[in-house]
Amino acid sequence: MLEYNVQARRIDAHGSEVAAKQARLLVDTDPQGRADAFNPAEMLLGALAACIIKGAERVLPTLGFSLRGLEVKLHAIRQNSPPKIVSVDYIIVVDTDEPDHRIELLHTNIRKYGSISNTLAAVVPVNGTIRRK
Repeated sequence: MLEYNVQARRIDAHGSEVAAKQARLLVDTDPQGRADAFNPAEMLLGALAACIIKGAERVLPTLGFSLRGLEVKLHAIRQNSPPKIVSVDYIIVVDTDEPDHRIELLHTNIRKYGSISNTLAAVVPVNGTIRRK
């Protein structure tokens, strides 16, 4: 079993800081919002995007998959009462010369082995596609 440790602290009424290992991230905890920091929903989506990219990095060598680049675009819907994310959609865009069936194989492996994606998919619909750049 792996374990993770994260700490957060309030800086002021407009923001907070999240820390893990030697990294620090300014986060938007201002009820009015701020443009220079991720809010909690954006952090959640950022974690999912990072999970997708890290999942690809893990399986690329195993699949012998040649890749020049990868982008992830995410969109979530939040309901107000009670407040919660009700759906997450993503598009993975790969820059590759691999055939379409290998791109789908990459997508299958990304979906199968993602810690964050599997956790989210257990509680909210997470739907996505993969396409060539």
